[in-house]
Amino acid sequence: MQRYFTVQNNGEFELEIKKSRFISRIARVTDERAAQAFITQTRKEHPKANHNCFAYQLGLNMNIQKQSDDGEPSGTAGVPILSVLRQMQLTNLCVVVTRYFGGIKLGTGGLIRAYSHATSTAIEHLGIVQGIEQIACHLTIDYAQFDTVQKLLEQLDLTAENIQYTTNIQMTVWIATTAASDLQQQLTDQLNGQVQITLGRQQFNEVPISVQALHQIRYQ
Repeated sequence: MQRYFTVQNNGEFELEIKKSRFISRIARVTDERAAQAFITQTRKEHPKANHNCFAYQLGLNMNIQKQSDDGEPSGTAGVPILSVLRQMQLTNLCVVVTRYFGGIKLGTGGLIRAYSHATSTAIEHLGIVQGIEQIACHLTIDYAQFDTVQKLLEQLDLTAENIQYTTNIQMTVWIATTAASDLQQQLTDQLNGQVQITLGRQQFNEVPISVQALHQIRYQ
C-alpha cells in the first residue's frame, strides 16, 4: 500500500536543557526550495542564536535527505535530527532546531541526546498523520439495502460520504486502493449482486495517527 507519514501541523516547541534553549521549528514542505526557504526564514528570525541546525527528508520514498550541524561539533546536531525523521519514517518536512547557548557545555553525547529529544518532542507535540493512497468507490443501492451496507462499512471502519437520497441511495466510500477489490466483492456477495459500484479518482488522504501506532506499523 502506498502511504507516507508526516507531521499534522507546522509549528514550534521549546525546551531548556542545562540552561540552553532549544527551539524546534517544523514545517511541511514538498521540495528542497521550500525547505531552504524555511531554513533561511528561521535564521532571519533568530539572528542572534548560536546555531540553527536542520534536517529535512522529502519524497514518497524519502530519497532526498539533507542535514547541517551549523557550527556544532560534527555529527552532534544535524545527524541526530535526521535520525529521528528516519526512525519515524517521516517525510516531506523540514526541522530546524535553534540553540541559544546557556553557558554549560553538553559534550558530544549530551548534544546528540539534546537535539534528538528536541526533535522527537516537537513532532509528538505537533502530531503525526498517515497519508494513504485511496480510491473513491461510488455506490448506488436500494433503500432496503442501506442497513446491510452500513453494517459492513462499520465492520471495515469505513465511512460513507455525500449520501444522496433520490429514487435510490448514492454514496461515496474512500478506501485504500489495495482494498478496493475486496470491498467490491463483499458488497456484491452480501447484496446478491444488486449493487452498482463505480471506481473514481485516486488521491492521498490523511488521517491522524499516534506515535505508538506508528511504531507498530513500522514493525509489521
